[in-house]
Amino acid sequence: MYILVALSGDPLEDLRTSTAPNKQQLIEARTALLHLDVPPYLRYFIWLGGIFGLTGKGFGDLGVTVQNQPVNVLLAQAAGSTLQLVTIATVIAIILGLVVGITTALRQYSGYDYGVTFLAFLFFSLPIFWVAVLLKQYIAIGFNDFLSNPVILWWVIPILAVIAGLIWMSILPGKTKQKAITFGIAALATAALIVYMDLSDWFTYPHIGIVGIVLTLTGAAFGITAISTGLKNRRALYASLVVAAIGVAVYYPFIFFTVGLPFWGWVGLGVLTVAVSFGIGWVMGGEDRKPVARTAAIVGFIAGAVISLDRFMQVWDDYTSSGRIKGRPIATIGSGTPGLEGSLWIHGIDLFTHLLLPTIALILISFASYTRYSRASLLEVMNQDYIRTARAKGLTERTVVVRHAFRNALIPIATIVAFDIGGIIGGAVITERVFGWTGMGALFQNGLDHVDPNPVMAFFLVTGGLAILFNLIADLVYAGLDPRIRVS
Repeated sequence: MYILVALSGDPLEDLRTSTAPNKQQLIEARTALLHLDVPPYLRYFIWLGGIFGLTGKGFGDLGVTVQNQPVNVLLAQAAGSTLQLVTIATVIAIILGLVVGITTALRQYSGYDYGVTFLAFLFFSLPIFWVAVLLKQYIAIGFNDFLSNPVILWWVIPILAVIAGLIWMSILPGKTKQKAITFGIAALATAALIVYMDLSDWFTYPHIGIVGIVLTLTGAAFGITAISTGLKNRRALYASLVVAAIGVAVYYPFIFFTVGLPFWGWVGLGVLTVAVSFGIGWVMGGEDRKPVARTAAIVGFIAGAVISLDRFMQVWDDYTSSGRIKGRPIATIGSGTPGLEGSLWIHGIDLFTHLLLPTIALILISFASYTRYSRASLLEVMNQDYIRTARAKGLTERTVVVRHAFRNALIPIATIVAFDIGGIIGGAVITERVFGWTGMGALFQNGLDHVDPNPVMAFFLVTGGLAILFNLIADLVYAGLDPRIRVS
């Protein structure tokens, strides 16, 4: 790769066409700086020697660019920016892909399964650069235009209500009567929610509010308990409800006393929230301490996330009305708004608005793969003999799926995730280019444009290193998922 880049053009072309009076001196200086008087196949070993500290500049020296900038510094900045983008997109895509893939496997050959299968193949076949353009047009430009006058037309409400009813009717199992009831409840709830958002001017002043916090945390307590231990485990349910109640109790103090909260203070409060929730579950768990504590900790994490989300929402109007944003918050280019001043909450919203479009673009492509793989993997596991044995013992379907099938179905997914990490960072070159995100893609592209092998090789070192690292992590995860596998 080093030789291919070095032979792809002339790194002195800009200087040869320059009209500067000291053009010759500049050419000689760059030639000496980049060892351009050495053939590329020998120059490669000079670069390699820098990595092993043989050039006298310390171990891991990646050289300098054509502009005489240290590649190590540029790599650190670019890697941090790209990992910020890729990590969020990957985590969301994995979670959504697993959840949707598992539910489609459990509802095999249903309307929900067919619908998700169609969407998965559709997303998988879309080119990323075309998706990015559509997102810019309809999510950024279109939604920003809507926010200038956020009025929902009356005929949109029944259409969205019917769509929501059909989706929930296809997801939840049941006979014709049960499906009709599900459709009616989902349609009415959706219509009521849209009307409330329109009447309360929600798009200008978004909020969850104390009522939404109570409903969300109560639902999280019951839902997480049902999945983690089952609702029959009263200790887990009561511990989760206690954590939810504490979250509701600290809602107003958190809102009023965190105006000037720094980033690390917010992270510390998050860690403290999970730790306290885990402790509550441990104390109330009795003989089932571990599963109860785990369930309570998850509910505590959700409580902290929901309350923080509401706190971010409360400064939305201040953000959109600022002179830097001018009422068009959804950004189409860059990783941040230059010169924006404000609190942690203002900068958090700014980061969100800049991450939104590239993250959605990456999620749509990755989500399709994870959905299909997780569905196929779980269907294969559900037909194994030990699953039939577990059912024959009288175990509940939740126990069979969560404890026995799900863990073994994750083994192929762990392999795919490991390969995708390096691939996503490599694919982010296109996404970053479209959205003007200064990261690894810009580092790679600038290196190619200026016939500069050093930053290009830094890009490949990172992607290759991450591929090796996550394959090693995948091997270790196998041992945690399958008790028959041991790490020696």
